[in-house]
Amino acid sequence: MASYFFSIPKVYFGEDAIKALRQLDHKKVGIVTDSFMATSGKARYLIGEMPQASVSIFSDVKPDPSVEILQAGAAQFKAFKPDAIIALGGGSSLDAAKGIKATLEEYFPGHAIVLIAIPTTSGSGSEVTSYAIISDPQNGRKYPLIAEELVPDYAILDPHLVLSVPRQVAVDTGMDVLTHAIEALVSSGANDFSDALAEKAIALTWQYLPAIFQDEKDILARTHMHNASCMAGMAFNSAGLGLVHGLAHAIGGMLHIPHGKINAMLLPFVIDWNARHAPHALPRYLKCAAIMGIQTGTQKPTLNALIDRIREMNQRFGIPATLRDLGKDLADFESLRQSLISAALADGCTASNPCQPTAADVDLLLTHIAG
Repeated sequence: MASYFFSIPKVYFGEDAIKALRQLDHKKVGIVTDSFMATSGKARYLIGEMPQASVSIFSDVKPDPSVEILQAGAAQFKAFKPDAIIALGGGSSLDAAKGIKATLEEYFPGHAIVLIAIPTTSGSGSEVTSYAIISDPQNGRKYPLIAEELVPDYAILDPHLVLSVPRQVAVDTGMDVLTHAIEALVSSGANDFSDALAEKAIALTWQYLPAIFQDEKDILARTHMHNASCMAGMAFNSAGLGLVHGLAHAIGGMLHIPHGKINAMLLPFVIDWNARHAPHALPRYLKCAAIMGIQTGTQKPTLNALIDRIREMNQRFGIPATLRDLGKDLADFESLRQSLISAALADGCTASNPCQPTAADVDLLLTHIAG
């Protein structure tokens, strides 16, 4: 059977990457972002590169965008009929822009809209993926939408746009990058191409994320982390993700925990579970350990050292080990347990985990993460 990788969007990276926007001069450009980006000068920074463009800004994106946000953005742009949409912001703005573009193209069949993704956090990798996470606040759920039409046409990785990201957000989103790369490496859909990108993303994250924690203004570390985020996105777009993300979408959606933080908390538990239940995943985790410079001789101690090192990094970054440590109400958590199990098992990311968990397996992992 032929394997399919994916066609990568054009990726512009480095300190002059933003100049790629000059191709939009004299075009109608919609910018999808949040209120902070619109008022902090970041949107103005983009507009400065395309002074002859007609620009309409939709700045009502909220964290975990809902269907209502997509409809509001599409309604604003309907009369404007943009030639291009720029997604400016973190994962929420990128996901919202994907949904708004898809909604608009239903209004205007035959009018192709160019989608340009400019991430301002180094985390989601959404600038190069066919994924968008859309929320259903009524039911406290997050749903991954997956469609080729959601892959942006261009991604612009400008390290200056992430310099102002606060330390805690940088490490939360950075641990999301590490989770993307590790899950892509052990996923049932892993292949030579996704492996190459995942392995490099692991190496860059392990080296440069602690440097950002030490010095938020380290432009070299920020540049490498921004590139790692994009590479990890390319890797999981091809290979898929796994049970960490399946659980994180459920727990994060229902208990309102930042996505990168809950991924980081779950990662050690799921590595341990997968290694015991999917023996073919063990050599892949040992590869992760080798990339991180962890080698203790035999397999089991090396795996345990990998898990311990990830826990130590979380601790250093101020990321709690359990929901109890995070200060969550465990009575609330218990009342949601059956819903969490169902949501994690139904999540599209769980489908590419190296082995398929049962309801009892998920239940046990929930007990571990509760603390």
